[in-house]
Amino acid sequence: MAKIIQSACPLNCWDSCGLNVTVENNKVIKVDGDPSHPITKGKICGRGRQLETRTNSSKRLLHPLKKINGQFEPITWEQALDEIAVKLIEIKEQYGTTAVLHSHDYANNGMLKNLDQRFFNAYGGVTELYGSLCWGAGIEAQKWDFGSAYSHEPADIFNSKNIIVWGRNVARTNMHFYEKLLEAKKRGANLYVIDPLFNATAKIADQHITVKPGMDGLLAAGIMKEILRLGLEDQCFIEQHTQGYKDLEGLLGSISLEKISEMTEVTEETITHLAKIYADKPTSTYMGLGLQRYRNGGNTIRLIDALVAVSGNIGIAGGGANYANLQVGQSFAFEELTLAGRKQNHRQFSIMKQAEEVLKAADPEIQMIIVTCGNPLTQVPDTYVVKEAFSSVKTLVVIEQYMTDTARMADYVLPTTTVFEEEDFYYSSMYHHYVNYGPKLVDPPGEAKSDLWIWTQLAEKLGFSDEFTFSRDQFLEMTLKPLAQHGITLAKLKEEHTVELPVAYIPWQDWKFETPSGKFEFTSSLKGDEGLLKLAVPDESRWANPALAEKYPYSLLTIHPMRSNHSQNYHLFALKPQLKVEIAENIAADLSLNNGDYVRVWNDRGEVKGFISIFANAHPDTINIDEGIWQEFGGSVNLLTSNKESDNGLGSTLYDCLVNLEKIN
Repeated sequence: MAKIIQSACPLNCWDSCGLNVTVENNKVIKVDGDPSHPITKGKICGRGRQLETRTNSSKRLLHPLKKINGQFEPITWEQALDEIAVKLIEIKEQYGTTAVLHSHDYANNGMLKNLDQRFFNAYGGVTELYGSLCWGAGIEAQKWDFGSAYSHEPADIFNSKNIIVWGRNVARTNMHFYEKLLEAKKRGANLYVIDPLFNATAKIADQHITVKPGMDGLLAAGIMKEILRLGLEDQCFIEQHTQGYKDLEGLLGSISLEKISEMTEVTEETITHLAKIYADKPTSTYMGLGLQRYRNGGNTIRLIDALVAVSGNIGIAGGGANYANLQVGQSFAFEELTLAGRKQNHRQFSIMKQAEEVLKAADPEIQMIIVTCGNPLTQVPDTYVVKEAFSSVKTLVVIEQYMTDTARMADYVLPTTTVFEEEDFYYSSMYHHYVNYGPKLVDPPGEAKSDLWIWTQLAEKLGFSDEFTFSRDQFLEMTLKPLAQHGITLAKLKEEHTVELPVAYIPWQDWKFETPSGKFEFTSSLKGDEGLLKLAVPDESRWANPALAEKYPYSLLTIHPMRSNHSQNYHLFALKPQLKVEIAENIAADLSLNNGDYVRVWNDRGEVKGFISIFANAHPDTINIDEGIWQEFGGSVNLLTSNKESDNGLGSTLYDCLVNLEKIN
């Protein structure tokens, strides 16, 4: 008999939805939204519904695999774990533990996905990754400005008179916020979308402002310049609660509005109009992740933060510089779960440059890479270098559900469970502040095992089994310890399925910031001269590199796909995916291209081939190719992207990318 059971979506996504899962005869039959969830209220996207296919697909990995003479052969778990354990012991004795690289990302949430860190710390400490392909530059930027990256709770948008959605297509990536935008408009709020692409969110806006990719920070500077010229700044907030304002005034005085208009390709009249909107508070700003994926990405977020501060929209209902909400994740006891204090050795590689670092690593060289929660052969920039690096090490171990591009390169592939085959809880430090419980609903197919089981078995073989003698419930209870004072326990979470975490609904309402000065810092006191705001531009632009821009005249964006969470679902589509090259109308006119034409897109790093789709009202000279596409479906767009780091070293430059385009037969 079929049962409907409350569960939770594990996807690394803004919405962190509650689910209702239909189970019959130990099989997931259907995935729907949970109407009782306070935020997501029964509505979920296609990626969430795809979890049923992801669980039941015949393409699942069912047995441990070992590559022998270039071909994968099934082996027992005992053999796989014994051989991996022996290699880990030998590496530790001969080279030291940092000869192991743990390559990871955040394909799925789930508190106990962090147990990989516990294992590697107990092993002695390995080479780890720092930074983020996704949002690292913006997180670091807001830490310089505010002390942390906090956002207003979802319903506060109804207090906004004006709403600025800046570089964020919430219709695709944050559907429940999109619904709130529609409701806010009905209640009288004005919606403005700033984005190079005329996306689904822009279509419901009162005004769409198109900006040259990567020039968002300069646009913010222009808006501030006009606020000051018109005398619309919030002098009270600036004088009492900020530091470094004189530096900002000097910066804004160093460039004309005419020059800003030329560089951003936004009219002076529009910039003046936006200045008046920001002064007509409360005005809320909701920033996306793409606008900080440039060499100047951290500075871009800081200039937008500064704009929100100058206009007096910090710490007030209906305002905010909303980018991330780290106070959600700060509720949990990560240190105890991951045993951060146990590591004896430690080395870090940038997540962006991990492949380059592997190739040049010395003392010790990398002997083994273990991949968890990621598909670096598709997702890490500069794919050719990634392929060279990952094929250069003696042993590559991948823990996966499917034979991804990365798994195909592995020496050992270990099959792991999906969300419905293990118990965990889920949250996202991006949008809302609720934690969702997900029980185990069905048994995994074949010999697939949970990550916890894999780490526990390896820990036993390596001699530190004591660190994994806890039950799943005990690990979950361990992470919830800080919340006990708020009455939040594992028992309550299991009973209620969704629990509200203790956060400030309106961050910085007391205007006490977590910076060294306790104030909002236009000039960061953490960084000396580096803490000064700058009028920076992307590395790959005609303003920074005119010769490169002459050779490669088009800006390439690589936005999140509609139906796949990064690279996770392409192989599950009913119809074989095709690589779609979306181009601005002026490119189509200049090159005589039509929808469906087959083209080559290239730069010095690589090339991809795909089919033209003309993107109406996109910013001139702009191209988009959705990220995450597997090699068999046309190749990852990261064949084109740079592995450089953002200005603050913690973000990617995936959008800082110039290309050329030609039609082929």
